[in-house]
Amino acid sequence: MHTLLSVLAAALGGAIVVATVLSAAQTLIVPRATPVWITRWVFVAVGLAFAPARRMRDYRRRDRALARYAPLSLMCLPLVWLALVLIGFALVYVALGQGWEDAVVESGSSLFTLGVRVPPGTGAAVLVFVEASLGLGLVALLVSYLPSIYGSYSRREVMVTALETQAGTPPSAVELLGRLAEIEGLDQLDGFWAEWTRWFADIEETHCSAPGLALFRSPQPDRSWVTAAGTVLDAAALVSSALDLGPRPAAELCLRSGYLALRRIADSYEMPYDDAPRPDDPIAVRREEFDEARAALAGAGAPVRPDAERAWRDFAGWRVTYDAVLLRFAGLTHAPSAPWSGDRPLPFRRPALPRRRGR
Repeated sequence: MHTLLSVLAAALGGAIVVATVLSAAQTLIVPRATPVWITRWVFVAVGLAFAPARRMRDYRRRDRALARYAPLSLMCLPLVWLALVLIGFALVYVALGQGWEDAVVESGSSLFTLGVRVPPGTGAAVLVFVEASLGLGLVALLVSYLPSIYGSYSRREVMVTALETQAGTPPSAVELLGRLAEIEGLDQLDGFWAEWTRWFADIEETHCSAPGLALFRSPQPDRSWVTAAGTVLDAAALVSSALDLGPRPAAELCLRSGYLALRRIADSYEMPYDDAPRPDDPIAVRREEFDEARAALAGAGAPVRPDAERAWRDFAGWRVTYDAVLLRFAGLTHAPSAPWSGDRPLPFRRPALPRRRGR
């Protein structure tokens, strides 16, 4: 009976250590979105503490509280990994004949390279060296990971901040195009679309590799990567549908880059969406809102298409490609209110356990 318990303790301890190492490797090293249960549970557990903050009516108070959520979750990850490695090796030491208290002290001494205990035998000495190496490795990985996260966040926010100058606060596609129309700058948009096409490609790569980045809030409460993405996509959709500027392939490529990026990031969160929507599927923007936007652009001096019905159909055909996923991200991130995005969020809560997409 004692032998059986020792074997079970060793097996359980080894499984915990292996699962923890795999979780750390998939989170910090593997350059693709993979389901990582431990990482997700940490974010879910920390998120429970922020549940009251999500219900705050005052947006600025809610934003201040939620700004701590993603960084705190990220900082809890290495603590959880180290604790699990400590527990896993402690179980192995118990299987080797040590008492539970001695096993925990032995594991902690090895993990943090304190050297306060001398291994009782060759087998234990090997385990001590392995555990010490894992502890140092986890710390080294985290130290190299944090600058990468900050660099990705900084690149994202530079463009979000720059958009405020062009599209106002909160950002609006109509405001963006109206300002350009007033200074006769609509013909100079190709460079703008190229910059944002690269931005969408960058956030797809970084936010799929590190999905937690999507939950990092902007430094200012009125800014959000979600509302910025929505503003640029809506502006590109309006240029491609409502304005009489001739063919604008750069705008259409930006649209495609944008909705594909949002969908790839949505896959990391098991967020539902229709990957082949019909052009006449309903969207969150009403026809009346589109007509008001079209009239505002005409008032600013922009050349609008005379066929309002055709313009609406074309706009709806573009908007449907990113409508639902954009609004679910607005709900997930508690984005600030912004026209056609943050002002109409769809509720979404990431499942605690990974699941297969039914698509």
